[in-house]
Amino acid sequence: MTETLTAVGDDVTVRATVNYVVDMPERGKFHAQDHGRDNLRFNPQVMPIANARGWREPPSLEREGVALVPHRSKVRDFHDRDEVVRVYLQEVEELVRRVTGASTVFVLPGGGMVRYAERSPLFGTGVNTQPARFPHVDFTPLSSPGLQPEIFGAPGATLRPGQRLTGYNIWRVISEPPQDVPLAVCDARTVAPDDLFAADGVYDDGDPSTWWELEAYVVKHNPAHRWLYFRDMAPDEALMFRSYGNEAVWRAGVPHTAFDDPTCPPDAAARMSIEARAYAVFD
Repeated sequence: MTETLTAVGDDVTVRATVNYVVDMPERGKFHAQDHGRDNLRFNPQVMPIANARGWREPPSLEREGVALVPHRSKVRDFHDRDEVVRVYLQEVEELVRRVTGASTVFVLPGGGMVRYAERSPLFGTGVNTQPARFPHVDFTPLSSPGLQPEIFGAPGATLRPGQRLTGYNIWRVISEPPQDVPLAVCDARTVAPDDLFAADGVYDDGDPSTWWELEAYVVKHNPAHRWLYFRDMAPDEALMFRSYGNEAVWRAGVPHTAFDDPTCPPDAAARMSIEARAYAVFD
C-alpha cells in the first residue's frame, strides 16, 4: 500500500509499506536468489517516509547515520564487473576517506553489485541483484570486525587500543531520475536494540554445498522509527549510511529497504543501482 501524504515542492512525504519481520522461534534465513526458501515472517506496516532532499538541515552521518554526498564516478559501464572492481571500488575508498576523515579505509572487494527493480528486464538475471524488500542492517558484531575473510577476501581489522571501526554502505543510482523503487533509510537515533534481531543471509548461487551465509540484522516494527529517502537521486550522488560501529556505547546501524514511490510516474524507467560496502578506521 502506498499513498501520498504531502507534496509541496521538494517537501514530499509518502506513506508506503515497510515489510517488518516478527520474532520467530527458529533462526531467520533469507536468500539472495530464491526468496521461496526464506523463512522470515512479515508484519507489513504502512509508515511515513519523508523526502529529506528539501530539509533545511540535511541528514548527517553523525546524527541520523545517513548523508547524501556529491560524487561523480569515472566508470563508463557499471555492468562491466572488471571496470567496477578496478575503478569504482577505489573511488569508494577515496570517497569514504574524504567524507569521514578516517585514517584507513578498506572496501569489501565483493561489493559493487548492480541491482534492478522488478520492472527491469534485467531483474533477477544476476547473482544478488534483486532489491531487498524488507528492512535490514547488513552487518552485526559477529560479521563485522573480522569481515569474514574466507568470504570477502578482505583482511580482518586489527585495531590498536582506542581506534574505532565503522562500517558504511554506499548506495547510488545508475539510472536517471525519477526512481520507481528508491531506498528508504531509518534514522539510527529512532532504532532501539530490541528492534533488531540476527538472521542469516544465504548466498544461494550454484551448488548448494558451496552456499555461504552472513549474519545480518532484520528489523521489528517500532512506531518511533523515522524513515526518510532522497527523491530523484542522480548518478552523480552517493547515499552513505552507517552499517556498524564498535563504540563502547551502542548505536544502531541504519536499517534500509526498497519501497515503491507513489509519486513516481508509472512510465518511468525501472531503477538500477549499485551498492558497495566499506570499513573505516579512526584513530
